Amino acid sequence: MRKIVAVPIGCGHYLPKRQVNNSEFERTIDTTNEWIISRTGIESRHFADPSENTSDLALKAARMALSDAKIAASELDALILATATPDQTFPSTATRVQHSLGMNKGFAFDIQAVCAGFIFALSNANALIKSGQVKKVMVIGAEIFSRILDWSDRSTCILFGDGAGALILEAAENNTKEIRRGILSTDLNSDGKYNDLLFVNGGVATTQTSGFVEMQGREVFKHAVSKLVSTAENSLKAANLSTKDVNWVVPHQANSRIISRTANIMGIDMNKVVMTVSNHGNTSAASIPIALSCSKQQNRFKSGDLLLMKAIGGGLAWGSVAMRW
Repeated sequence: MRKIVAVPIGCGHYLPKRQVNNSEFERTIDTTNEWIISRTGIESRHFADPSENTSDLALKAARMALSDAKIAASELDALILATATPDQTFPSTATRVQHSLGMNKGFAFDIQAVCAGFIFALSNANALIKSGQVKKVMVIGAEIFSRILDWSDRSTCILFGDGAGALILEAAENNTKEIRRGILSTDLNSDGKYNDLLFVNGGVATTQTSGFVEMQGREVFKHAVSKLVSTAENSLKAANLSTKDVNWVVPHQANSRIISRTANIMGIDMNKVVMTVSNHGNTSAASIPIALSCSKQQNRFKSGDLLLMKAIGGGLAWGSVAMRW
């Protein structure tokens, strides 16, 4: 039976030049390098230059992805950008990237699901391709979380970093029962009753300011572990697969303890888990596409490898995608 599937054809990423080690926080707040590493696994992160906007980071990742895919921006039919730190209230940051790339057809829009944003964007791109509305879609996750951090709050300011990652998907026909490449299944979830566990204390309609990140860390940790396991199992079940079929887990890079705990519960060897959190921190919607691009540069993925991607963020919003590379 003929099926249209969304196949990955290129990826890219960008990290700002300024790399910030844990030692910098030791000079301004009551913390230590050892404590940060033991609790989060983070050793350093990148912060954007004051002259850089989220669209600038996204644009550089997008250009790298186009080069990797060996296509021109004019061949794209859609561009979906996941971000919680847009350049402007409106219009979308995606349209700014669209224009800068020279993408003069199709459409572009933003998605906001915080750290789960890339998963939500990827699911939407997959649906657009499977419905036949588009043939080539670029999905970007880009964030400058350093602009919404309270530098006196040691529980949050140490966690986040800035960056962008991009993945290009292309429609392909599959004429066999088994999909050898492309997205196999997606699973999306949200529950607004957990709003106060992880949020920004500002907004256009409430304070007319961007606000700062606030988080109940212990509660977020508990929900993250259980919900990431659940959504990952849902995606595998929908694709008629099990954890034994997984070649690589590419999780949201929030905290090394969350990543290792979920892998342990699912019975997945940590050698199959992509970990970039130590060098990048939590880059929110950008973390999974950055991890994908870094892994491709290292030649870690083989064609046909089963990748299980999963993320959770404020909302709470969480989800997963099973995809053959």
